[in-house]
Amino acid sequence: MHRIDAEAVARELRDRTEIVDALYRFGLGQDLGDRRLFASAFAADAELDFRPAAARWGSEPPVMTGRETIVSTILELFAGRVATTHQVTNPRVVIEGDTARLTALVEAQHLLTADHGTHALLKNLYDVGLVRDGDRWVIRRLRIENVWFTGDPVAIFNAPG
Repeated sequence: MHRIDAEAVARELRDRTEIVDALYRFGLGQDLGDRRLFASAFAADAELDFRPAAARWGSEPPVMTGRETIVSTILELFAGRVATTHQVTNPRVVIEGDTARLTALVEAQHLLTADHGTHALLKNLYDVGLVRDGDRWVIRRLRIENVWFTGDPVAIFNAPG
């Protein structure tokens, strides 16, 4: 008969919950324009690479490096111009000590606040590398690939698609 280590199971479940929560903080922080919540998703040396997704409509954004750069760039890009909603589904987690990998599908709706007829709906595959930061997990590397999109990319980058 196998003996279950309840403490180990509880630790793993807590880690898995906190790992997925980092991605929830990323999405909801953007959607609410909540700088503190959004920043809490990232390690200080985080990297966000949206290039694979943007390449689908011919855009070439730079890789964003550093929590402050990521937070400022994204929140300032959307502030007062774009309303977003993000839904995270199908999270898969692999934990190796104090690092983890998360893959998930994220549906992101972008709607121009001044013109609700201009919007973009994206289904993206997120590949996320995370690190343990005390009791929380934070994103160190985030690569976003686009599975499909519909609408007008101007609702994302304010530039022609």
